[in-house]
Amino acid sequence: MTDKRQSVRDNARYLREVRPIDPEEIWEYVDGQPHPAVIRQILRESTVELGIRERDDGTFVPVEEQPISATFAGVDSFPFEYGTVLEELLVEAYGRGWPDGESGDSLRETIRGMKAEYFAGSPVEYDRETALAYALYHLPDNYAVVQYVLSRLAEADLFSTRLRILDVGAGVGGPMLGVHDLLPEDALVEYQAVEPSAAADVFERFAEETHTGFEPTLHRETAEEFSPEGEFDILLFANVLSELSDPDAVAGRYMESVAPDGSLVGIAPADRETAIGLRQTERALERDGYSVWGPQVRLWENARPTDRGWSFDVRPDLDVPAFQQALDAAAGREGEFVNADVQYAFSVVRHDDERMVDIALDTGRFARFSDSESHVSNRVDCVALKLSHDLSDGGNPLYKVSDGSESTDHYAVLTRESMLNTDLSRADYGDPLVFENALLLWNDDEESYNLVVDDETVVDRAG
Repeated sequence: MTDKRQSVRDNARYLREVRPIDPEEIWEYVDGQPHPAVIRQILRESTVELGIRERDDGTFVPVEEQPISATFAGVDSFPFEYGTVLEELLVEAYGRGWPDGESGDSLRETIRGMKAEYFAGSPVEYDRETALAYALYHLPDNYAVVQYVLSRLAEADLFSTRLRILDVGAGVGGPMLGVHDLLPEDALVEYQAVEPSAAADVFERFAEETHTGFEPTLHRETAEEFSPEGEFDILLFANVLSELSDPDAVAGRYMESVAPDGSLVGIAPADRETAIGLRQTERALERDGYSVWGPQVRLWENARPTDRGWSFDVRPDLDVPAFQQALDAAAGREGEFVNADVQYAFSVVRHDDERMVDIALDTGRFARFSDSESHVSNRVDCVALKLSHDLSDGGNPLYKVSDGSESTDHYAVLTRESMLNTDLSRADYGDPLVFENALLLWNDDEESYNLVVDDETVVDRAG
């Protein structure tokens, strides 16, 4: 069978440069002359390797590398069909009454234990039950978050129709499913995943749900042990860097396997420690000579931030999936086992000088945040990225802002909204804003700078 497959592939490699590949035509040139249906199946299984796709007429044609077209309007819910797969795994492990009785109690206690270990900074050891409990609680948000992050790269034309992706610490497969559903079906994706724990068993089950042209390969090794082969367009660390003993060194080694026009994408939960840790790894890579694409873009030439770097995005909550409702209902419907929040920190590091925001600043007009100490109590013009949702607790709206030069946190405080400054509240995470006539103050309590935006201030999105 191996020789037959190789013969089909050899014929396809030759013909793809000449004309569409027709299984009804080439079967007689293949060793053993297999039925055209066998030829077609081998070609379908080899679309990524051969760089071909199947047309409606049943022939196969080459897929040319070009910027990918990925339309993305957000994620409302975790797909029902994937939820069904998870419930099938739970039924296999515990029976149809998995949310109830001893099995439900055990799953809930496992989720509580994972949370406690996470907040204590302890590594989570994954056995079969831990993997299923993790999927119950985190699969939906992991599925959504990776799409919000990678859609930014797609919108910047940084993806092509042929992609090599390496997912380090792939877990139960949430990021894989998110990438699969984000990209169009005519993209050819070689998706390699590294996961040594029992979570890999769950990953493999979800990998069976992917369509032709999306080819997952699982490596059951640790991030430290695995040696990548070749170059990757996307190297993904989703919720894993904080679990490594030396994340800077591991990320630095993997950065060598990122293609010249590829991206290392780090994702972390929004909490203070992991988000700041992600930013520290980003800055370590920058010191090694790599460039930061976003979100904390360095707007000023030869300037780098040294602030805390706690920045995270917030997106609309997901609909609560049925499997979370079932687990929570058996515990009294108090919401302890519902996780519909979509909040995350991310970082994108590259070899080239591409940036999420690319604008030229007038050095004679705008104040740099690194010079804020000399501007306290004065009104200033400046340019900054909006790097948070509203952080206030019922008071004046408060937003983290950055120009990539600061050593101390800066926030924009909206004390009086007007038609001239409404872009501050309306802007999206990562949008560049021009502030005119903002009052710069020092906040002793928070040890940070505040840009006071009042009815004398103009705020516009930068072009």
